[in-house]
Amino acid sequence: MNSFPGSESEFCKDLFNQSKTSLYELADSLEIRSISQNFFTEIVVPLTSFFNSLENRSKPYFICFTGGQGSGKTTLSEFVQLVLKEGCKKRSIGFSIDDIYKTPEEREYLAKSIHPLCKVRGVPGTHDIELGLNTLDSLVEANNSSLTSIPSFSKPLDRHLPKDSWPIYEGKPDFIFFDAWCGGAKPVSTENWKPPMNTLEKEEDPEGIWSKWSNDELAGDYQSLFNRFDLLLMIKVPSMEHVYESRWLQEQTLAKTLNDPELKKKIMNKQEVFRFVMHYERLTRYILEEMPSFADIVLERDKGFNFSFHKTP
Repeated sequence: MNSFPGSESEFCKDLFNQSKTSLYELADSLEIRSISQNFFTEIVVPLTSFFNSLENRSKPYFICFTGGQGSGKTTLSEFVQLVLKEGCKKRSIGFSIDDIYKTPEEREYLAKSIHPLCKVRGVPGTHDIELGLNTLDSLVEANNSSLTSIPSFSKPLDRHLPKDSWPIYEGKPDFIFFDAWCGGAKPVSTENWKPPMNTLEKEEDPEGIWSKWSNDELAGDYQSLFNRFDLLLMIKVPSMEHVYESRWLQEQTLAKTLNDPELKKKIMNKQEVFRFVMHYERLTRYILEEMPSFADIVLERDKGFNFSFHKTP
């Protein structure tokens, strides 16, 4: 694929200068206080420049940002979309796999009919893939006056917001960004299925009924959605332990942005967060091992939350 323009290119310098104020305003609104200018000039702007350089076409580009919980994929997507808008005058829209969860009632049914752990949102099998595909199709087939409702899910409430309050996108975008912790993942081979790998699996799924069900779900309709990606960007973190810590930081940040006392009560403590992440550990470990070999773009993120483009040997 094309090489990325360096931050020293005149176009990238112009992009940054045009977007600088808005980038820092967005960072502030997201409660990101210590972001470095290098993150914008070395990562966000070159990425945006690359997407902008893709061949013009009538069909929007569908780009997935994937990475473990708390890796920064949603935030990176927002920054890139901002620069595309302000610096490149390109239209974009983004939504998350978190916005297409199945309802609590649907997950309750799965919990009763398959396994109690199916009630917990997040793993393959707990998303409404049809809703994702329908949203994508509406955006791809849109004309200048089309209106597309973008699904919106409240994590603290554990349900979708009322449909009449969903964001409305008018027209056809140039880019559709989709962030998903398991975006582009392929099912794990069952030939050498590993035994329970954490406390949660040992205590609640020792026979692997739930984890194998989720793996089978990943092999189904999820692949129909993932196969439509034009580009897959992976944020590769150093280890599974980093995922645990990043997700805890994400929960703390969420707590700062909530004003409703009832919603604040739903914020998890560190022990609860770690238990929650155990639901995703099996697939996350597999993604960390396998995805760098087939993702189109790999960004490495170190323990200090510094990003760099992965360099292949």
